[in-house]
Amino acid sequence: MAKQQSSVSESQRTRLKEPRRYKVYIHNDDFTTMDFVVKVLMTIFYKTKPEAEVLMMRVHRSDKAVVGIYSYDIAVSKVRKATQMARDEGYPLRLTYSPD
Repeated sequence: MAKQQSSVSESQRTRLKEPRRYKVYIHNDDFTTMDFVVKVLMTIFYKTKPEAEVLMMRVHRSDKAVVGIYSYDIAVSKVRKATQMARDEGYPLRLTYSPD
């Protein structure tokens, strides 16, 4: 038996969507020290000292600032780590995330 060849080619369309990104915000408060905010930005968000200081001042002046844009899992993880770090030191620092 001979195999028949078909002139119909099968094609599959794969629609790949880039994962949704989330902005992570750090919020100003009257209790968390500026030095601690810089420490969080350097430790959790891997900012250089000059970047961290600029962001800290932006938070101080504007009430909140975007500190990074990440995939959902990473955004949640960074918010949790930074919040836990703040609580361990007795600070009420608040971080949030929202879709980009």
